Amino acid sequence: MECGSTRAVHPHAMTRPTHRSVVLMFPGTGAQHRRMAAGLYGPEPAFTAAVDAVLAELGAEGEAVRADWLADSPAVPLDSDSRAAPLLFAVDYAMGRLVESWGVRPGAYLGHSMGEFAAAVLAGVFRLDDAVRLLRERVRMQRTTPAGGMLAVAAAEREVTRYVGDGVVVGAVNGPRHTVLSGPRGPLHAVAERLAADGRTFRRLATHTPYHSPALEPLVLGTRELIGAMRLSVPRTDLYSAYTAGLLSEPEAVDADFWAVQPTAPVLFWPTLDRVLRDGDRLLVEAGPSQSLSAPARGHPAVRSGRSAVLAAL
Repeated sequence: MECGSTRAVHPHAMTRPTHRSVVLMFPGTGAQHRRMAAGLYGPEPAFTAAVDAVLAELGAEGEAVRADWLADSPAVPLDSDSRAAPLLFAVDYAMGRLVESWGVRPGAYLGHSMGEFAAAVLAGVFRLDDAVRLLRERVRMQRTTPAGGMLAVAAAEREVTRYVGDGVVVGAVNGPRHTVLSGPRGPLHAVAERLAADGRTFRRLATHTPYHSPALEPLVLGTRELIGAMRLSVPRTDLYSAYTAGLLSEPEAVDADFWAVQPTAPVLFWPTLDRVLRDGDRLLVEAGPSQSLSAPARGHPAVRSGRSAVLAAL
């Protein structure tokens, strides 16, 4: 979506008769950008109400987040954790509610990192207020974790294992030749230099936090009890977890540990997408502010063959 645009995929693209079941996909860290999906705020009532519901749970901070989101020159950069995390969650969640308002009933959800959290709310595992409370606590704790980052490398997972070590780990597997490395600033900088020297193609993701690495272990320890006090429910709609590469089971859905460890666990998006597409013919709809998931999904054999299809909602 262009900044300020109200363009979105036409609802009929998802509601017309088809043999494919709809799977909504929600992106995570790195998908954020200036005024992402802001053109829908106001013109689309369902989207607007959902964003407002999330930001209202954040109180005065939510007002500041909204102001920076809609501003041409935000006071706090959108790459900062205090902006990227709540906004990505709010936009993912609101896009899901918008699609539902069109009469679409997804057969399943699939989220990437923060996107799985939004999907869990839409599937009924978390209440919205509990989810935002957990999100706020994680953002607060991230302020005390060591600075770091993430590198998206155009290589298979097996090809990047030689760069792993000294706190740098595989943080995500997004495609056959798209692997993300995550780690503390110093060691990750050294890895970037080695990648460049080896002629590898890579880019830095828009984050200063080493998500999905051991550096975020304090978030696990600090939120386990909080999640344990929440009333979790089994999903009302199938939810594929990118941490297990399979359908979320009922025991996993209500297990506080399952959700607590996610900041340190690798995201297995590509293996999970493969499972989704092996389970049936699908219409994959990326319901988020980017095409970071739909782009690799278009390269899957099930999509290239025409058995399944991919749409980006924005």
